[in-house]
Amino acid sequence: MIELTRLNRQVLSLNADLIKYVEQAPDTVITLVTGEKLVVAESADEVVRRVIRFRRLLLADLYCGPRTGEPAKPQPEGKDPES
Repeated sequence: MIELTRLNRQVLSLNADLIKYVEQAPDTVITLVTGEKLVVAESADEVVRRVIRFRRLLLADLYCGPRTGEPAKPQPEGKDPES
């Protein structure tokens, strides 16, 4: 999820996976895969930066594990890492 600001200054969290495209004309309009459109205060470039940062964090968690900095240890197939 990324945090964005509506034009009325309300903060919203948006599932970045639902973004179809972002337009800057003159306000930033985000079109979702559902067809819904959102107008936000951030620039199109800033929206893209936030999506990239969000995806990098996800990939870092997959490789390093959440917030530990240690590489994630592979688990044997069928074994639950929480048990």
